[in-house]
Amino acid sequence: MLLPQEIIRIKRDGGVLKQQEIQRFVDGLVDGSFSDAQVGAMAMAIFQNSLNTEEKVTLTTSMMHSGDVLSWEGYDRPIVDKHSTGGVGDKVSFMLAAIVGACGGYVPMISGRGLGHTGGTSDKLESIAGFNVQPTIPQFKKIVKELGVAIISQTDNLAPADKRLYSIRDVTATVESIPLITASILSKKLAAGLDTLVMDVKVGNGAMMTSLEDAQALAESISSVANNAGVKTQAIITDMNQVLGVTAGNALEMFETVQYLTGEFIDPRLHTVVKSLATAMLVNSGLALDASSAEKQINNALDSGKAAEIFDKMVAALGGPTNYIEQPWAAMQKANVIVDIKAAQSGYLAQMNTRDIGMSVVGLGGGRTAPGQLVDHTVGFDAILPLGEKVTSGDVIARVHAKDEAGAKLAAEQYLGALSFSDAKPKLAPVIYS
Repeated sequence: MLLPQEIIRIKRDGGVLKQQEIQRFVDGLVDGSFSDAQVGAMAMAIFQNSLNTEEKVTLTTSMMHSGDVLSWEGYDRPIVDKHSTGGVGDKVSFMLAAIVGACGGYVPMISGRGLGHTGGTSDKLESIAGFNVQPTIPQFKKIVKELGVAIISQTDNLAPADKRLYSIRDVTATVESIPLITASILSKKLAAGLDTLVMDVKVGNGAMMTSLEDAQALAESISSVANNAGVKTQAIITDMNQVLGVTAGNALEMFETVQYLTGEFIDPRLHTVVKSLATAMLVNSGLALDASSAEKQINNALDSGKAAEIFDKMVAALGGPTNYIEQPWAAMQKANVIVDIKAAQSGYLAQMNTRDIGMSVVGLGGGRTAPGQLVDHTVGFDAILPLGEKVTSGDVIARVHAKDEAGAKLAAEQYLGALSFSDAKPKLAPVIYS
C-alpha cells in the first residue's frame, strides 16, 4: 500500500511520480483515503515543483476516469467542443455551439459556474425561466443527437476527483498551478468523449493569466497533454484587457447572444473571437477543408438564421420557452434599477481594469462570494463602450443594472474607477494574440 505521506514526500523533494503513485493519489481523492490536509499538501508540492508532461498526462487521464466517461458510439459526426479559461463578458460559448452545430458538428458542451470575477456559462443559461442545466445524461445525449448541440452544467459523476481537488485548491492558494489547471480542465473535457477540442486561453487584466508568457505556457501545456491523451487540440490566445462584447452580467449577456445570433447587433471584437474559434473547430474536426471554407460556413449559419434556430430549439429542449429568440425578455427578468454611467472627463477610453468590473458584477449579486449562493441574474452592465472610443464629459459610456439605487450608485463609481482616459488615441492590444 502506497502511503499518502510517502507520495507527497516524493513530489515535495522534486521527484518524478510514477503512474501507480499518481493513480493512488486520484483514488485517494475519490475514496477519501487522502485527507483534506494531505490533498492540500500534494497540491502545494505540485504547485512548487510542477509536473513533467508524462505526469500531467497520467494525472489528467486518471482524473478523467475517476467517474463517468461519455461514449458517442453510433454518432456519425465529429464530437467537438471549446473551453475558455474565463473572463468578463465572455458569452462566446453560446454563439460557437450554435454555429458549429449548424455546420454539422456535435457539440456536447459541459460548462461551469462563475468563479471569482469570471461569469459562468451555466449561471447565464439559468437566467432563462425553466432552463434546466442538469438533465440526465441520456437526455443530454438525445438533444445533442437531434439538434447538434446541448450546453449543460458539470454532473456530479463527471471527473469527481477534480471536483474535490478543485475545492481544496481554491482554499489553499494553489489555483494558479499550470499542471493543476491543465488536469482540471482536461479531465472534465476528455470525460465528455471529445474528438476535437479548441481552447480559448484568455490573457490580460481580466483573465486568470495576466501575462502573455503565462498564457502561452498554459496554452502549450493544455494542447500537449490533450493531444497526448488522444484528443486533437488547438489553443488560441485571446485578449481580456476589456469586457468582451457590450454586456457583463447573466441575463444581459444572454440578450446580447440573441442579438448576435439574429444579426440585430454584432460587436466586432466578440465576432473576431467567435469566428477564430469556430474556424479552428470546423477545420480541426474535418467539417471544413480550410479557413476560407470555414468562414463561408460560419457566415451561412448566421445569415440563414440556422444558428439562431438551433439555439432556440436547444433552449426549448432543456426546459426553456419555445420562442426564446423572438422574445428573450419574456423569459428573463429585468433589474429594478437601470442607471446611465457618464464619463467624468473628455478624452479617449484608454484602459479598463476588467477584473474590477467583473468583481462589481459579483458585488451587485451577479456572482458568488461563497459556494452555493444564489445568483441575481438581472444585474450587471450593458451599453459598454469599447477602449479607443473618444468621449466628451457627460457622455453615457455604460449602464448599470442593479436591484436598488444604492447598489447602482456604488457599481457606477466602481465602473468609473476601473477606467482611465487619455488625450491621444491609445494603442490597443490585439484581439487574437496567437
